[in-house]
Amino acid sequence: MSLLYLRNRLLNLLLVIWIAATINFITPRLAPGDPINAIFARLESQGQVIANSAQIIDLYRERFGLDLPLWQQYLRYLGSVLTLDLGYSLSYFPATVSELVMRALPWTVGLLLTTTLLSFVLAVLLGALFVWRGTPRSVHLIGWVLVGISAIPYYLLAIVLIFIFAFTLNIFPAGGVTRIGNVASGLSWSSVWDTLYYSTLPALSILLASIGGSALGMRGMMVTVLGEDYLLLAEAKGLPERWIFLRYAVRNAILPQVTGLAISLGHVVSGAILVEVLFSYPGMGYILIDAIRGADYTTVQGITFLLVVSVAVAVFIIDVINPWLDPRILYGKR
Repeated sequence: MSLLYLRNRLLNLLLVIWIAATINFITPRLAPGDPINAIFARLESQGQVIANSAQIIDLYRERFGLDLPLWQQYLRYLGSVLTLDLGYSLSYFPATVSELVMRALPWTVGLLLTTTLLSFVLAVLLGALFVWRGTPRSVHLIGWVLVGISAIPYYLLAIVLIFIFAFTLNIFPAGGVTRIGNVASGLSWSSVWDTLYYSTLPALSILLASIGGSALGMRGMMVTVLGEDYLLLAEAKGLPERWIFLRYAVRNAILPQVTGLAISLGHVVSGAILVEVLFSYPGMGYILIDAIRGADYTTVQGITFLLVVSVAVAVFIIDVINPWLDPRILYGKR
């Protein structure tokens, strides 16, 4: 891999982030109305009486720079992006967007990082075993059941799991992240157990919905690998079957799945919006949908910008490490 290629990829990364930041700035402002007016209108609809609301609205618009011309707002926004200052939340002022993100991000990363990695490992093995000789019938049966389940959207699957395991069998809770009365601070066995226990159904809904489709993709790649000369050579050498399966077959078929994994990891920042709403899970998706409902420009912009950056960085990383995963990939001119 040449330095020229690395430089070009870095420039592409910066260009993508700038374009995404620009679209991120423009899109919320295409909606009709003013976010400050929307917040006060929502409070008044709930029966709250706000004296001197017109003057307060003007002060808030000045405080958040919404009274400036659009081009000045854009320049201020780009300056904030460069310094990683995501600004104040309009709905939860004086809390900053960074504070909201830091409270929600560990929950989302813990949930989606675990389910994404588990789904990747299980899908790769299952897809490879689909077409490998000598695979037990039970594995085929489990695999096709998971493929059928993957046709169900994960949020509908979450509703089914809530009905079965929360309301009918009463094994897992229907929502939340800790039991009532557990106020232990810091890391403890009680808090860890509560997190695992309350995250089981959200994780299971995402996991069951994602394995089947990825397994079919891996199955398609394994079909193209079977019969290749290097597999025949490995068999002729008398190498163990397990070694041939993992070292020669799976390794050469896994590259597209690794690319998909990198992109999926980049999307972790956005959260699983509908699942988090259904389970009252305090992750990034939950605060994002709450910010959209409240016309909270700064929070929406902050979360979506982090999502764009994380996906762009994930794609950049996979472009850099691809030559180490598959030596057949060559960069640069010869």
